[in-house]
Amino acid sequence: MAETETVASDKGIGLATLFTLLAAGATIAMFVAPGTELAAWGFAAAVTAGVLAVAAVHIYW
Repeated sequence: MAETETVASDKGIGLATLFTLLAAGATIAMFVAPGTELAAWGFAAAVTAGVLAVAAVHIYW
């Protein structure tokens, strides 16, 4: 029977938290100025930060 080991690093948790907060902040920018270029950049930043948050969890956690 093979033993498995769970490894969690502070780096993974910190990066995931950072990118999640950035995504939340960018989402606020989308709602502050709907229908403008700021909303479009907010959406782009939210999607990018969300992808990076998921990647940080998979890579470092």
